[in-house]
Amino acid sequence: MERKYPNLCKPIKIGNVNFRNRMFSAPMGGTDITADCTIGPASTAFYELRAKGGAASVTVSECVVHPETEGSHMFHLDLQTVGSLASFTYTADAIRRHGAIASVELSHSGQYAGTYLTDKNKKQGLAQWGPSAGVRPDGREVKELTQELIDDIVAAYGNCAGLAKRAGFEMIMIHGGHGWLINQFLSPYFNHRTDKYGGSLENRVRFAQEVLDSVRKAVGPGFPIEFRMSGSELFEGGYDLDGGVEIAKLIESRVDLLHVSAGTYQRGFGITHPSMFVPHGCNVYLAAEIKKHVSVPVATLGGLNDPAQMEEIIASGKADVVEMARALLADHELPRKVMANKDEDIVKCLRCFTCMAERAMTSTRRCTVNPLIGRELGGTEIIPSATPRKVLVAGGGPGGLKAAITAAKRGHKVILCEKSNELGGILKGEQAIPFKYEMYELGVTLGKLAKDAGVEIRLNTAVTKEYVEKENVDALIIAVGSEPLVPPIPGLKGDNVVVVNDYYKEKDKVSNEVVVLGGGLAGCEAAIHLAREGKNVHLVEMRSELAPDANIRHRPILLSEIEKNNIHVHTEYKGLRVTEKGVMCADKAGEEQLVPGTTVICALGQKARRNVVEELVDCAPYVAQIGDCVKASTIITAVYQGYHAALDI
Repeated sequence: MERKYPNLCKPIKIGNVNFRNRMFSAPMGGTDITADCTIGPASTAFYELRAKGGAASVTVSECVVHPETEGSHMFHLDLQTVGSLASFTYTADAIRRHGAIASVELSHSGQYAGTYLTDKNKKQGLAQWGPSAGVRPDGREVKELTQELIDDIVAAYGNCAGLAKRAGFEMIMIHGGHGWLINQFLSPYFNHRTDKYGGSLENRVRFAQEVLDSVRKAVGPGFPIEFRMSGSELFEGGYDLDGGVEIAKLIESRVDLLHVSAGTYQRGFGITHPSMFVPHGCNVYLAAEIKKHVSVPVATLGGLNDPAQMEEIIASGKADVVEMARALLADHELPRKVMANKDEDIVKCLRCFTCMAERAMTSTRRCTVNPLIGRELGGTEIIPSATPRKVLVAGGGPGGLKAAITAAKRGHKVILCEKSNELGGILKGEQAIPFKYEMYELGVTLGKLAKDAGVEIRLNTAVTKEYVEKENVDALIIAVGSEPLVPPIPGLKGDNVVVVNDYYKEKDKVSNEVVVLGGGLAGCEAAIHLAREGKNVHLVEMRSELAPDANIRHRPILLSEIEKNNIHVHTEYKGLRVTEKGVMCADKAGEEQLVPGTTVICALGQKARRNVVEELVDCAPYVAQIGDCVKASTIITAVYQGYHAALDI
């Protein structure tokens, strides 16, 4: 078989271990860390899914090596806790039985201990330890590690590594980046010691070298050690890429794979985990430069989800391995699809941060486009129905398409009707905004997968009560979505107004002076796009803050982009009327204020199409309502409900 992406699919030997391709599953925290910090069954299933999907390696994250000085609620591995070693053993086995190499990331957060506690108040009871004494930005005191504690932590890395090998893991990753403890020693910003661990770069690298020596002694020669580092800290006071190169040179003899990431936890979340506002692969240059100076294999990552881009990275010698996290949540079968030359079937990550926001909010995982994530124990295989039915899906948005695909895979005869001439629903409107284009692509991909699954698609077909009765179906899934909310504000239906959903069709109407009316998520993202095009943008919001509907990971980055693009923000402004000169608003005091602009973008939200739903609810023996037609919500709600509505038939 001739591979479309031969370099990406080529096996690689690291240490004495063979990996089946160059696509690795980067570290991702578990979904059910027990009270004793063992790996729960849901986390085992979470990691196993990536192995089943064809990744060459799957890394379990993060295992805290020294709980005495790092009280974060993450995985621990020891012989004292009942079930600890067993939980790691079951997880390694679940990964390995699908042909992937099981790896575990050993970590210590240093002065950022407690970061992953859902109850942030508990951080107050933790001692924060770092290379140097000081005070964190949040006011917490940081204590300087003594030589005795350093020696204890170094030994703990080796002890955990030995136990991981005993449990069946075949690779160890040492987390030396992102502002965690090893990175704090490497960084001149954090490390102000005057002993053998501070001052010169050679001294600042010493702790990392001692950790690696401890791990090597525990696991033996040939056992792969992957070292995760930030190629550059990317902030003033931290080390730059030249420093990253020198660090890599000083540790390469002790490692088998250099994993080059970027930035630090507390300074640049949206760079370490590239947001939708930056290019895919924006951090690859760091790995590419470091690779020129070392002889060991180098891995890169950072918002990668396109096989063509990843193939070029390997083929051109920028890196030897590509690692993905969010991309393998969105489509756990991405590596298998690449290996089978079916890259057109890949459901791409939207970089919406739902996965990371859910982890912070509920200590679980969710993915906008993959309903299995965090719920793997509920079953990951679609079981064919013993009694195939005739199913009608009303609506060709993401929820309707996911329902149709799932029902067809179960063996049902599925008809999907879409009233417009194109599938995708509300996602069609995202095609004109470059950083949201993958949301538009989601509709295209789901449409292809529906056709491939045998769904009969009828465009330009509105579903009515009479239509359903004529088709005589066994099951009806109502996914008719929502419609823009256009309140009776004088002038809001004028020629100078463009509803945000229709921007992709009417973008030529938009002048250089724009008022975006509505500061929710859609309005904010539209404003950023228009400002990036060089337009003078005013953003009007009736509430006191922007984008309260954005998740807690995406929202800070969104607000930063609004500030960076010099968008004029008017909160607590209520739109009164639209004129040729802009939008007349009432401010907080009730005074009228003109917000100037010759074009107005209406982004005042969505409302469910309940009138359509109410006509259809009694039209079939089984009827399900999903997505925005129930309540204007998110893509994740539509996809998740669509998937399960089809399973329930």
